[in-house]
Amino acid sequence: MELAFYVCGLVAVLATIGVITGTSPVHAVVYLIVSLIAVALVFFALGAPFAGALEIIVYAGAIMVLFVFVVMMLNLRSDAEQEPSWRNPRHWVGPSLLTLLLLGALAVLIGQGGMGQMIDGELLTARAVALTLFGPWLIVVELAAILLLAALVTASHVGRRSNPLRKQRSMDSANQGGNS
Repeated sequence: MELAFYVCGLVAVLATIGVITGTSPVHAVVYLIVSLIAVALVFFALGAPFAGALEIIVYAGAIMVLFVFVVMMLNLRSDAEQEPSWRNPRHWVGPSLLTLLLLGALAVLIGQGGMGQMIDGELLTARAVALTLFGPWLIVVELAAILLLAALVTASHVGRRSNPLRKQRSMDSANQGGNS
């Protein structure tokens, strides 16, 4: 169980370095997904399976879908990158090797039966998380939801391309209004 913790921690650090040094936004998102899954396995290794499951469902699932949506919507790729560069092995070998390393650590965790064991303290349950999040932290959870919604609306507004025909029509109507 200790080996799995260190392996997952190393994978999380390496994947995060891949996020920071990545040149393509899509590849950075892939590395970020691997990093979040590694952090979830760290939670599993520490005896917090519910926190690990929440990490996978909320962050590696929902939030990363939002990131991929925003990256696709903003279309941050240049014209030179329009050809399929994903076939180049340097883009997929790194995340694949890190994911295989995580799969090995997960096999070690399952083989040792350490997925539900605790090191110290209590087992984190869904009821404990719900009572904490929707009790004293309810306002913070709701504010975070509003902040995410505002970020999505802002990204949609910034990513919207202006229609040159519409811009020309508005300039023509402004010129006609000034001449009459």
